Amino acid sequence: MIKHFKALLGGEVSATSLDKPEWPCFASYFLAVVIGSSVYGATIGLWRAPLQALFTAIKFPLLIFATCIGNGVVNGMLAQVLGSSLTFRQTALAILMSFAIASMILGGFSPIALFVVYNAPPLGSEHAIVGHSVMLLTHVFGIAFAGVIANRRLLGWLRKISRHDRTAHAVLFSWLAGNLFLGAQLAWNLRPFIGAPQLAVQFLRDDALRGNFYEAVWRAFRHVFL
Repeated sequence: MIKHFKALLGGEVSATSLDKPEWPCFASYFLAVVIGSSVYGATIGLWRAPLQALFTAIKFPLLIFATCIGNGVVNGMLAQVLGSSLTFRQTALAILMSFAIASMILGGFSPIALFVVYNAPPLGSEHAIVGHSVMLLTHVFGIAFAGVIANRRLLGWLRKISRHDRTAHAVLFSWLAGNLFLGAQLAWNLRPFIGAPQLAVQFLRDDALRGNFYEAVWRAFRHVFL
């Protein structure tokens, strides 16, 4: 497991580990998601309150695993429709690996996130709404960047399996779009992660199904730039 974990930290995707996975491989991916996303999740909620940091450290790995499970079957079907010979098992493991790499990248971003927390308008100031918006946009960009880089690591393996660059790129793009879309909406349903300044610290909102992620990002953009 330590060998797989070191390879994951280096961003190395082994074709053998995906074609014929062993339990240490799976365990290293699971551990990478839990450690990396928990550490980064704590920095997301820290701006609002230490308790929110604890809640987010718990929920962020759950969000990743929920996205992985939700897209497992869909991404498997997309891979086959687009002409790849991937099995559903290979697809599920590849998605888990990409999330593990993304989690490690986000864990590495934690000091940067803490720097943003320290310099954002504090909770008790008159610019608290701007501070919340800055935090939201920062984390959306950071998470999206980590997701793109992590999926990009799978391209070489997809080329080997698909045998055509066009097919490999199409599969990779469809996976990335599906993961970002579902992950963003699940994050909205599992909110709060940052914690709005005018609302109480909660593990889940009572109106979890109200609104959507994209409206929240647009409001944050207007608060900061317009």
